[in-house]
Amino acid sequence: MADQMKEREVTDVATLKALADPLRLAVLGVLMKRDPEPVSVKEVAAELDEVPTKLYRHVKQLEQTGLVYVAETRLVSGIVESRYRSAQQSLRLSPQVYAEGDEPPPALGAILAAMDLVRSDFRRQFLAGRIDLTPAAQGNPQPGKFAHATFRLSPERLRRLRARLDEALDEVFAEGDSTDPDAVEVALFALLYAVRPPKAEN
Repeated sequence: MADQMKEREVTDVATLKALADPLRLAVLGVLMKRDPEPVSVKEVAAELDEVPTKLYRHVKQLEQTGLVYVAETRLVSGIVESRYRSAQQSLRLSPQVYAEGDEPPPALGAILAAMDLVRSDFRRQFLAGRIDLTPAAQGNPQPGKFAHATFRLSPERLRRLRARLDEALDEVFAEGDSTDPDAVEVALFALLYAVRPPKAEN
């Protein structure tokens, strides 16, 4: 059995390409959530409300890049069924994958795929009545947060904001999943970026 990494730093283009698809990210998300339980493609498909045949090639691509691995196999109705685990508990993109050149940075596809996945999952859960964004002041015991804004910040204020976000996220990641029986699944997507002025034409 392969050893699972706590965190994997993504540095290569092949892995970035594997991550540049919302459905593959969704598959990886199911395996991470169900870990350490090995999961079959059929079980992943059921959780994502997809047909299994649609997922096999995606799982193979994740396996080829080492993002998932076969944890066990078993016979089901005379057919060998593979059961998978995520090869890491979390992913982090290396700073080098953001480098700009003549082509879009390799990280762009993976970032856009993550945004697409968040959008589709939020829409599905919201329409199913499973998300309540009213504040705690209105009696919501599990308040969420939606904020979208554009500011003009000095470089120092931007650095302070980034540091505070990093501190909060580091604390959550360090604590890990709660064992409280009343714990709920929480989704967090953070994107903070500064927009540079357009380059002057020669």
